[in-house]
This record gives sequence, structure tokens and C-alpha cells, in this order.
Amino acid sequence: MTVLETERLVLRPLTGEDFEDYAEMLADPEVASGLAETVSTGAADAWRSLATFIGHREIRGYSHWALVEKATGAFVGRAGPWRPHGFPGLGVGWCLSRRHWGKGYASEAGRAAVAYCFAELGADEVISLILPGNSRSIGVAERIGHTHLRDTEYRGQRVHIYGQRAEGQPT
Repeated sequence: MTVLETERLVLRPLTGEDFEDYAEMLADPEVASGLAETVSTGAADAWRSLATFIGHREIRGYSHWALVEKATGAFVGRAGPWRPHGFPGLGVGWCLSRRHWGKGYASEAGRAAVAYCFAELGADEVISLILPGNSRSIGVAERIGHTHLRDTEYRGQRVHIYGQRAEGQPT
């Protein structure tokens, strides 16, 4: 899987070595509650979540990357392309450790992921599923160029679908 770099981040494949940081991130109830893919705050669910993203990469050839802060080498979170079985399109998602909220890292990684989807995966449309009321993720979606497209139900939850079309594609 491709490694990307932005101004402040390295986006590299998630590995088992990320588990402790990943589990710590998902142990925060405020982080976990914002995810469209429901996960509890326990280590066992964090393990399954990490394994799902790594497995997705094996099946699809792409997945969320680990976000690593260039200046410190710290694990920031995860972000990237995503299309598990039953997902309503090629998605881009993000999840950051709360100590890294407010630094613009989600938007920075989200823009890189959207560009990757269009340039490398040949996407016509890239979407993000966001829980109603998650104003932080709605703000990220808007900053990366997404607009609200529609609402749907996904895995028993009502979600907003934000997204954007490739240049030259009809809306």
C-alpha cells in the first residue's frame, strides 16, 4: 500500500505495532461515540477494528493509514479510503486521538485521502458517512470539499452522506 506524506503527517499502512496507540484512541468514549462504524471502548473491539482495517487492505488493496506526526513520530490516528461489504460507495474516513483534535490533522489527512481516491483508485465519487450531530466531522468533511449529498441508514443507524464528485463528473 502506498505511503503518503502531507506537510505535517506521514500516512503509512496500519500494522499490529499500532495496537497500543490504536486501543488507547478507541478507549476514549468521546472518540468511539463519533464513529459511524460502532465500536466499544474495550481492547478486544480495538483489536477487531484494527484487524478489520488491515484485512480490508489485503482484500481491496487500500485502507485507512496510520497517521504519524512528522515532528514527533507520534501516532495521531487513522484515515483513508474504505469500502467494506455493504458500504454505499467508496468512502474516506478519519479517527484521531483526542489529544490531536483541533490541529487540522483530520482535514490534512482527509484531503490527501480524497486526492488518492481520485488519482489512484479512479473514483468518480468519494463519500464520508457521518452521524447526525457530529459537528466536528461535518466540519472536516466540508473543509476537504465534501457537501451533504443525502441521508441513509447504515448498519441500523441513520447517517449523513457527505461527498464530492471527480472534476468533470456530473452531479
